[in-house]
Amino acid sequence: MAHGGADKDNVATLDGLQRFAKKKEVQLDLSASYGHALVEVFEAVAEAQLIQPTFITGYPIEVSPLARKNDANPAMVDRFELYIGGRELANAFSELNDPADQRERFLRTDGRARESGDDAANPIDDDYVRALEYGMPPAAGEGIGIDRLVMLLTNSASIRDVILFPLLRPQR
Repeated sequence: MAHGGADKDNVATLDGLQRFAKKKEVQLDLSASYGHALVEVFEAVAEAQLIQPTFITGYPIEVSPLARKNDANPAMVDRFELYIGGRELANAFSELNDPADQRERFLRTDGRARESGDDAANPIDDDYVRALEYGMPPAAGEGIGIDRLVMLLTNSASIRDVILFPLLRPQR
């Protein structure tokens, strides 16, 4: 996220990322972790610029609670998203299959959210963690929404224009 010339932006730290966001006029939640702030800045500054098919990798662990840690950098996960036409088209990652790591992440993310009063935060999924304890082979998942694909093919600006079920469409 550096730009040309001698003046380079250091976004490797939360302070640097916050300065970069301020310069780009991106309002950040000041209590957000580095990973959440990085994604907010990416979405505000870079996402719409990804016109040609582009794979984004290197997602922070804080925003990917079910993805496997990257072996080379445990602050990141093995995940990618495909962007085309300034929109996310697909999301994929290697599944986390370590029960101890999964329980710790549930406690760190969902537990803290509930403690801070977030009623929408999920309770820790003990059944899921127990299932992982029985053993799960390496696995990966990829999701591509038909609605997003139709948006791309029809050059629609809003998902509401292409959904099949009218529940989310505005009333006329």
